[in-house]
Amino acid sequence: MNKKVARMRRARKTRAKIAELKAVRLTVHRSNCHIYAQVISGCGSQVLASASTVEQAVRSQVPNGGNAQAATVVGKLIAERAKAAGIETVAFDRAGFHYHGRVKALAEAAREGGLKF
Repeated sequence: MNKKVARMRRARKTRAKIAELKAVRLTVHRSNCHIYAQVISGCGSQVLASASTVEQAVRSQVPNGGNAQAATVVGKLIAERAKAAGIETVAFDRAGFHYHGRVKALAEAAREGGLKF
């Protein structure tokens, strides 16, 4: 089993539970160079808000998109955009990534920004 298959296996149970609850979810994806966050509707068909280190506004704040400092900036930005869209409560979908490092930094920044999960 390679790393991607193992990660997707870990993600399957969480995503099934969130889909069963029909909850709005905050999903995170990370690569070596960047981190991405999206708020997805309960039915799973619409992206309500998004933020990533690829955006020019974020790149001007942090020189490297692949560290915890960049994840903190993205977490605050996604919380701000979700609140602007009228979303207060989300389910956190870490997409099979371990709750550690950049994923944890993004989650904590989103909580500080006002999202509840």
